[in-house]
Amino acid sequence: MHAVLRVDEVGRDRSAVVGGKAAHLGELTRTAGVAVPRAWCVTTDAYRAAVAGAPGFDALLDRLAGLSADDTDGTAAVAAGIRALVAARPVPEGVAAEISAAVGRAPAGTAWAVRSSATAEDLPTASFAGQQDSYLNVVGAEAVLDRVRACWASLFTDRAVTYRRRLGLDDRGVAMAVVVQEMVAADVSGVLFTADPVTSDRTVTVVEAVPGLGEALVSGLVAADGWTVRHTGGVASVVDARRAPRTVAVRPAPGGGTRTEPVAPDGPPLLTDDQVRALARLGRTVEPGLGSPQDIEWCLSGGRFQVVQSRPITSLFPVPGTDDDRLHVYLSVGYQQMMTDAMRPLGLSVWQMTTPRPMAEAGGRLFVDVTDALATPSGRDGLLAVMGRSDPLMTDAVRTVLDRGVVPLGEDPATPAPVHGAPTTEPLDPDPALVAELIAEARASVAAAARRICGRVGPELFTAVREDIPELRARLNNPRSTRVFMTAMDAAYWIDEHVGEWLGERPSDALTRSAPDNVTSQMGLALLDVADAIRPFPAAVALLRGAGDDVLEMLPSVEGGTVARDAILGWLDDYGARCVGEIDISRPRWHERPAALVPLILGHIDTEEPGAGRRRFDRGRREAEATREDLLARLRAGADGEARAARTALMIDRLRTFIGYREFPKFAMVSRYAVYRAALLAEADRLVAAGVLEDREDAYFLRFDELEQASRTGHADLALVRTRRAEFAAYGPLVPPRVLTSDGECLQGSYHRDDVPPGALAGLAVSAGTVEGRARVVTDLSGAALEPGDVLVTAYTDPSWSPAFVTIAGLVTEVGGRMTHGAVVAREYGLPAVVGVEDATRLIPDGSRVRVDGGSGLVEILGRDVSRTGGRNRPRGGAAAPGPRGRRQS
Repeated sequence: MHAVLRVDEVGRDRSAVVGGKAAHLGELTRTAGVAVPRAWCVTTDAYRAAVAGAPGFDALLDRLAGLSADDTDGTAAVAAGIRALVAARPVPEGVAAEISAAVGRAPAGTAWAVRSSATAEDLPTASFAGQQDSYLNVVGAEAVLDRVRACWASLFTDRAVTYRRRLGLDDRGVAMAVVVQEMVAADVSGVLFTADPVTSDRTVTVVEAVPGLGEALVSGLVAADGWTVRHTGGVASVVDARRAPRTVAVRPAPGGGTRTEPVAPDGPPLLTDDQVRALARLGRTVEPGLGSPQDIEWCLSGGRFQVVQSRPITSLFPVPGTDDDRLHVYLSVGYQQMMTDAMRPLGLSVWQMTTPRPMAEAGGRLFVDVTDALATPSGRDGLLAVMGRSDPLMTDAVRTVLDRGVVPLGEDPATPAPVHGAPTTEPLDPDPALVAELIAEARASVAAAARRICGRVGPELFTAVREDIPELRARLNNPRSTRVFMTAMDAAYWIDEHVGEWLGERPSDALTRSAPDNVTSQMGLALLDVADAIRPFPAAVALLRGAGDDVLEMLPSVEGGTVARDAILGWLDDYGARCVGEIDISRPRWHERPAALVPLILGHIDTEEPGAGRRRFDRGRREAEATREDLLARLRAGADGEARAARTALMIDRLRTFIGYREFPKFAMVSRYAVYRAALLAEADRLVAAGVLEDREDAYFLRFDELEQASRTGHADLALVRTRRAEFAAYGPLVPPRVLTSDGECLQGSYHRDDVPPGALAGLAVSAGTVEGRARVVTDLSGAALEPGDVLVTAYTDPSWSPAFVTIAGLVTEVGGRMTHGAVVAREYGLPAVVGVEDATRLIPDGSRVRVDGGSGLVEILGRDVSRTGGRNRPRGGAAAPGPRGRRQS
């Protein structure tokens, strides 16, 4: 066993022995132009020797593994016990001798920085910044031994354990090495990001500096001076500089440790522009050897920069690969599909098989490259016009890029390419029979697909799915189908534009209430009917309140349970193919997890009266009819009244006849996906039984063609599966941008409004009306504790959220547009709704009282509603709000 290794003799190929931090430093010692302080490493073998046989160590790890992720108190208690146990263990005699010898080889009185270097640290997908401990200005062998033991114990800080759990890392699978590095008595210290950690722009370097040691920056004791450097054509230019108030610096204390010293607040700049550019060039030297943008800690001593550690910037959103040097502009598919969560490889590949447009992948999300469309006048104008109707924030983000002049504008081709989403056909006259015909054709097509696919196994299954994909695509792109819902959407825009001009109001919201043939709205109302069927049976209701995943199996054991079960199964027969995030075929469907519906059903039982579904629909229809008659009467009374009224009546009839169908093509697609999913999961089970896969969900981390190959050959790359699982866990917390460039810049756009009151949040007005209510910040529909009068606040709502709409009084989402599913259903139910509210799930406290104005697009936080708080709703997990750049704990 080697307890001590020199850092200059290790590299990333020995991360398991020396940890991530030491491995990176080892690589840098061999990088020309990079100075690294002399250092050595106490290996993971030494850590394992120290904890081997420690009484109770394995038992504590078992207890830790048995705790739920939500049990923070239990986790903290067990982690504290492990830390105390490890800190009390003596350093093994042989290990102590090697450490003491390494210290003794340096001149007497040499000061050291002792830094943790865990095997799960400084990974491409997990930096573990600040999760374990480091110590500065440690003098003498005994002090180094004490600090090494403290670093070992810090493998089990509360924050490190919690971070590992979030990433799905096993506490038993990690180990701690320790870097012992000669201390640099720095005049200035700081951090250097080789990409902008806020915008992800890879052409930007960010530099921060404080006087003295970097501990002042890490601990938040002082604010840092900062510089932004942009790299263009090989030239580094300082484009921004800021100076922070300066009061103290951290310096080495005599005999060991650190102390704070006052500094002159009006001293000279810590770095010159030449030094800032030199640091930017240093970052460009470090990054290629380590394979990704880096977060570098540096020291300046005697006019010389030295790198004391470097780790990947794990918060950056990944960038799609390109095969040229020009700037590419990508639009998020997730913001258009109301599903911004990361998708697994199987889901990504099946979606790309479904859509006719080529897509790029980044961060588990899909993007469309619109660079070529933006390069011609007609393409640019058409794309901006379509986006302006659907997502003003995306439009603004694209304009931000275009305003820089970085996307060259050429000439239109002789035959301009069609713009996706732009009207291409004449509108239809109202014809309910056409809608009924299209729905029947789609249902028959799904049924035929099920007959062709169900029961197939092995390569035949994949052939059957591949042969069915063209039919799915043909259904999604059926010109008759597209013409139906485009007629409705264009009618809505026409009504709001022209009636708005003539009467000063936007009436399309009220006109779409209880429109016929809206499968998404019908789904929500049908769940009210399920509640009606169950409500008369108290024993069945009581069982639902305490039921688990086996709810359907348990129901027949009580009075009325069979009726309840049949009602739920009937609903699942109609709508069970849906789920939250349903465009991802790897997501479990409702018919697989019916217990997810129980909270919604119980909410309806407790708060609604029998027949509520029919009454709601009838009320909405009457309101729409009354709005129609009122509008036409007022138009007839005005200038050119009869002509305006006749034209408006035609548009209203087009809108009400066809807008409900807007939801059906996606429902038919999702129903087909459920057929594919069931067959693919059965095949995954067969592969598990054959030893090809370890778990059926391994199939989610293979693309469709890879899963097909595994089925054909009887072999799957399980190492690739494990890698992709880790990547998926890392992608989850990332917030995808609406617009992404090939430089890595993430843009979300802005509304540029000057009428937003203090404390209010601006969004896109999509369903008129004003309501005040308790905000319920919900991430998981199955755990939503919603009551009548609540305002639902969530990241996005795809059609699967519609059953919750019959309870709530208003809707606020971070994602959406005027014609996206949540907006359409909110208008049909008459719910005031504001979508596209950036960071709503973070900025609106759960349980607070809010006012939602669906006409102006404003959400106001009025205060805490103390009368009703609690519940199972939690803000969306993910990356924390950006703090001061460079601030961390080690």
